[in-house]
Amino acid sequence: MKQKTKENRKKCKREKNTRAPKIKKEARLSRRERRLVLAFLAITLALACLMAGGLVLGINAAVRHSVKDRILPAESIVANGYDCILVLGCGVKADGRPSDMLYDRIKTACLLYQVGVAEKILFSGDHGREHYDEVNTMKRVAHEEFSVPLEDIFLDHAGFSTYETMARASTVFGVRSAVVVTQEYHLYRALFLADSYGIEAVGVSASLRGYAGQFMRDIREVAARCKDLFTTLVKPDFVGGEAIDIGGDGRVTHDS
Repeated sequence: MKQKTKENRKKCKREKNTRAPKIKKEARLSRRERRLVLAFLAITLALACLMAGGLVLGINAAVRHSVKDRILPAESIVANGYDCILVLGCGVKADGRPSDMLYDRIKTACLLYQVGVAEKILFSGDHGREHYDEVNTMKRVAHEEFSVPLEDIFLDHAGFSTYETMARASTVFGVRSAVVVTQEYHLYRALFLADSYGIEAVGVSASLRGYAGQFMRDIREVAARCKDLFTTLVKPDFVGGEAIDIGGDGRVTHDS
């Protein structure tokens, strides 16, 4: 009996010694496989990021290149039968005054109007909230500071984005040609979107000074150009409305 017990112990010891290396070997293989999988995923992710970055930069370059020849100095713009000077809205301060960027857009448009580039100005911006109103701010500055007659000022209260501004300018206001006014970084996308709605447009930069936070705007604009390339393909719904004659009396678009 003792002899059997001793033999059983030896047998168990031999089996334990035999199994131990297998367990270690399996563990080593498992760790190696995990490292290979992680390396594969890291390489795949890096390649995907490079491809996505290349695509973004390619689209950005294509959008800029397609319209860059139509961004012109203000002094080179002459009356050419343009339907209007189209001004894109942006920030209004809490007290109702225009931000620096918006003021420069209004000023640039009014100076073009004063030299007879077009007979009408279309201010397009966000007036979707009770206490936030870009377009009436633009109208007030143009009329009070630059003496633009109210009948020559049209307001698009639903220009919530650059895409919607161009879509509504074409479909609601019947604009077929325009001088687009905004800061230079924004003009490339604005002109590109104008093209997609059949508006023959040239652009004039309203970059009259430096603006705080411009670096981040430039970064966001690269992404926005990519987004709006696909927007022009899909052409999502936008706020419509009854047709308004851009050659008529702009006061029909005023609140009061």
